[in-house]
Amino acid sequence: MDWTITWSYFIGAAFLTNAMPHLMSGVMGRTFQSPFATPRGVGHSSSTVNMVWGFFNLVVAYVLLCRTGNFDLHATADVVPAGAGILISGVLMARRFGRFNGGNSPPANRSGAADNA
Repeated sequence: MDWTITWSYFIGAAFLTNAMPHLMSGVMGRTFQSPFATPRGVGHSSSTVNMVWGFFNLVVAYVLLCRTGNFDLHATADVVPAGAGILISGVLMARRFGRFNGGNSPPANRSGAADNA
C-alpha cells in the first residue's frame, strides 16, 4: 500500500478522535477548549463554536478515511494505521485536556474505605 494512503488513514483517525469531544460538548451545550478560544487551545469556546469545529473535524476525517484510497475495515493494513491514529491522538488529547479539566490527577478516594479492586 502507498505510504501516503497509510498516512491519510492515521491522520483521518486523529481528526475523527478530535471531533468527538467537540461534537459532544456542542450537543450538550457545554463550553470546551478550542483553537478559537483565548488563549488559543486553553480557553473555552461556546458550544456552538465547538459544534462547528467538531463537524469540520468530522468532514476532514471522512475525506481522509473514506475518500482516500479504499479503506476496508476487514483489511489489517488499513485498520492498524487508523487504530494507531485513534490511540496516539486520544492519549495526547487526554493528557492535554486533562490538565485543564482535572483528568490527569483524579481526586483520592474520600470514602475512607480501602479500594479492593
